Amino acid sequence: MALELDQAASPSLTHDIVRWISQEYHDMNGSSIQTLENPPTAAEFAQLVHISRPVVIKGFQIPALKRWTDDYLQTKLQDQLISVAITPNGQADAIAAGPGGRLFFVEPFIEQVSMEKLLEQLNAGTCTQRNSDDLSASYLQSQNGNMYSSRFFESPNDDSSEFGALRGDVPSNIPWVTEALGRNPDAVNLWIGNSKSITSIHSDPYENIYTVIRGSKHFTLLPPCEGWCLQERMYPHAVYGHTDNSNYLSVIPSSDTPQVRWSSVINPDLPGSLPSEAHPLHVTLEAGDTLYLPVGWWHYVQQSGPTTIALNWWYDAEVRGMNWIWLSLLRGSGDVPPGNDETDTR
Repeated sequence: MALELDQAASPSLTHDIVRWISQEYHDMNGSSIQTLENPPTAAEFAQLVHISRPVVIKGFQIPALKRWTDDYLQTKLQDQLISVAITPNGQADAIAAGPGGRLFFVEPFIEQVSMEKLLEQLNAGTCTQRNSDDLSASYLQSQNGNMYSSRFFESPNDDSSEFGALRGDVPSNIPWVTEALGRNPDAVNLWIGNSKSITSIHSDPYENIYTVIRGSKHFTLLPPCEGWCLQERMYPHAVYGHTDNSNYLSVIPSSDTPQVRWSSVINPDLPGSLPSEAHPLHVTLEAGDTLYLPVGWWHYVQQSGPTTIALNWWYDAEVRGMNWIWLSLLRGSGDVPPGNDETDTR
């Protein structure tokens, strides 16, 4: 007898079932994070992908680790303008209150500055934007292949980058990952910020290799089976911008952008932010440390140091087989409630 599903209605797991799954997963795997003293072989990394738990990897050496001082970066990039995210509080791509007190998913204001200017702002601990009284946060987090995009592997000359002068210090792919997965990265990204820069909790559809070049990165991690703890909601889209000739950034709602599904948990490290059944993992990466972050793992990232620099390689997840279906089901594919009270007509 064929099972007939309503194609218009996405199935979802009951609350009791997802709680049972997360507890069973924790009971079987615990709260430890494996550390490798040397990079794995391709066969060893393939096994790590199969297990799909975060792993700290030591000894992954690339030229950027030894070369990327402030002076070196400024000399290499000269007057090249780079795209920097500006926010009032260091939280780009995050939930914030906007007009009428409504909550929005807000993307940052993008400013073009030189590397010299960015490092000056970060080292001072503030970003002065047009007005010395306006203190906001800068974070180079343009993503989507700001160092190398997928185009590079098809036609290198057609893959321009604001950081082209630094490509000699950063490999376009990681051999033991590329061999294990049978594909090149979809994107290689450069991140530069300071202790103000915060990445709100989210998950990505990538196998992620994340290496710290300078400073420290502090990760709070939850497995895919605990996505239910993060209370995803649908939020209207907005961007930070300037209104009425003001030097200060305001939330400006978008008029033609679809709503965004995002966690309503602003800071999972605050007591009471997560249900008592959640099992967050915490790991700090220092310069030279690499984190393998499997597809679907939720992560909240903070950093310390006057200037923190990191690189990451995003490899597309394997969507064949059952893994992707399980990830989608665990995230919850039913109706996602709104992030605002829709009866409020303010």
